[in-house]
Amino acid sequence: MRVVALISGGKDSCYNMMQCVLAGHEIVALANLKPPESTDDELDSYMYQTVGYQALDLYAEAMGLPLYRATLSGTSLSIGRGYSPQEGDEVEDLYHLLKLVKEKEAVDSVSVGAILSDYQRVRVENVCQRLSLQPLAFLWRRRQEDLLDEIISSGVQAILIKVAAIGLDPEKHLGQSLEEIGPYLKQLSAQYGVHVCGEGGEYETLTLDCPLFMKKIVVDSTEVVMHSNDAFAPVAYLRLLKLHLENKAGSPALVLGGPCPCDVIQPVPEETQLQSKTESQPLTCIPQTRMPGKVHCSSRSASGFCWISGVTAIGDNVREATVRGLSSMKARVQEMGLQMSDAVLVHLYIREMGDFATINAEYGTLFSSAPPARVCVQCCLPQDTLFSMDVLFWLPVTCSADCAPEKIAMHVQSISHWAPANIGPYSQAVRVGGTIFCAGQIALKPCTMQLVSGGILTESHVSLLHVESVLEAICPGTSRSHIMAAHCYVTQSSYIPTAVEAWKGTLKHQSCRRSWKQYGVRTLPVWSWCL
Repeated sequence: MRVVALISGGKDSCYNMMQCVLAGHEIVALANLKPPESTDDELDSYMYQTVGYQALDLYAEAMGLPLYRATLSGTSLSIGRGYSPQEGDEVEDLYHLLKLVKEKEAVDSVSVGAILSDYQRVRVENVCQRLSLQPLAFLWRRRQEDLLDEIISSGVQAILIKVAAIGLDPEKHLGQSLEEIGPYLKQLSAQYGVHVCGEGGEYETLTLDCPLFMKKIVVDSTEVVMHSNDAFAPVAYLRLLKLHLENKAGSPALVLGGPCPCDVIQPVPEETQLQSKTESQPLTCIPQTRMPGKVHCSSRSASGFCWISGVTAIGDNVREATVRGLSSMKARVQEMGLQMSDAVLVHLYIREMGDFATINAEYGTLFSSAPPARVCVQCCLPQDTLFSMDVLFWLPVTCSADCAPEKIAMHVQSISHWAPANIGPYSQAVRVGGTIFCAGQIALKPCTMQLVSGGILTESHVSLLHVESVLEAICPGTSRSHIMAAHCYVTQSSYIPTAVEAWKGTLKHQSCRRSWKQYGVRTLPVWSWCL
C-alpha cells in the first residue's frame, strides 16, 4: 500500500511507520496539523500532540519525504463515543488535510500511532472511511511494557518534551531519552498506574533519530515552559528554539525487538493434528420449521431482548430479493416499536458466497453507525432461498435514566496486530450492560488479514485467541472463562473433535453450554461466541 503517515514527532507515530515498512507498505508522504502561530505550543486538543511541532520540517527532511501541513482551525466539539462530521470540529481539519494528500500522492492507506485511545481511533477511522483509505494502526492494543522495550531496542531515539504525571519532574526528566527513563516509567506504572507509553497523557516525546531517518535531528537550545505548577503532577514542556540536522555514519537495519506480534501460535503440521474416527456425514440443509418468507418475532425478555427471525430472500434476482427480504424485516421492526439501531447480534446464513457482495451491500444500508455483531456463514438452504437471517434486538426496559444499561459497540476498522479488522458492516462485539455479543472470528493473521496455515488445530486456537482479544478490549478483565454460550461452525464433521479439544483447553470451568453445528459450510470455519 501507498501510505501517508500521520506524525506528531513522537515515538508512537514513528514506530508505527516502521511497522508499516516491515509489513511491506511504502511510506510516500507525511501529514501533520500544527497550532496557529499566535497560540501557545500546547493546544487543548483531544486529538493531536502539538508540542514539538517546530521540529517537523527537519523530521520530513531527515526522511526525504514530502510533508503536508495544515493549521488547526477547529476545536473539540463532538466528544462523544462515536463521531459524525461536524463543521468546526478539529477532526474536519484532518479530513481536509488527508483529502489533499490523497489527491496529490495517490495514497490508499494511513499510518496511525494509536495505542489505546478509542476516541482518536474512532475519529481517524471515520475520516479514512469517508476518503476510502485504510488505517494502519499496528500499535493498537499492544501491551505497553513490551511495546516500550521494542521501540527502544528498534533504534528509535526519542526524548521527553512534555511531562504531566505524578513522579515526573520537569527539571529532571524533560530532555531525557526513552532509554534513560524507561525503567523509571515502569516503576511509576507499578506505583501509581502511570501508562508506560504515556497513553494517559503522562508525557510526550520527540523522535530525533530512527532507522527510517537518513539524517538525525540535533536539539541546540530549548526553554522550559511551565504550563501548570501543580505540587504533585506539574505540567511542563520544552519549547524548541534551535535545531539542525546531522549526517549519520550509517543507518541500522530495520528490526523489531522480537517476532511479529501476530505470530501468536505456530502452524501445526496436518499429520500431527487430532483426527476424528467418525466419517464425515453428508451435508444436509437447515430444517425449515417456519413458513419461508414469513418473519417471526419472539416475546421480549425481562431485560429487553427479543429475536426477529425467519428473514429470508427468495427469488432469482439477488438484489431485488434481498431488498424485499430486508424490507419485510424493517416493516416488522417498525411495528414492534424498534429501530434498526437497536440490533445487537445478527446470524446470517447464505446459500452461495458468490451472492455475498450484493447481499452485504444492501445489508450495510440498515445501519448508519455502530452496527450489530454478526455471524455470517455459507450453508445449505432451500434452492429458492438466497439467505436466512435472525436478528437479536435490545430495547431498555422502563426504568430511570441512571440505571439503564448502555449499548457499546466495538467497530475497529484499522489493520493492526490486535485482532482482525472490521471488513464489513458489523462490529467485533456489542456490549449491553454486563452482556457481550461477539461476532464470528476466523483464524486470520491480523496484520495481513490472511488465513493462518496449519489446518483445523491452528485455526481453532487462533480463532479463540481473537475472541479473547475482543472480549478484553470491550470489557477489560473479561476472558473466555466468562463465556456462557458458544457456537462453532465447521466445514466437515471430522473437524469437530479437534475443535472440541481446543475449546476445552481454554476453559477454567466446565459450566459453559456448547453447541456444535455442522451445516453445509463451504467457506472458512467461523466461530461465533455469545456471552
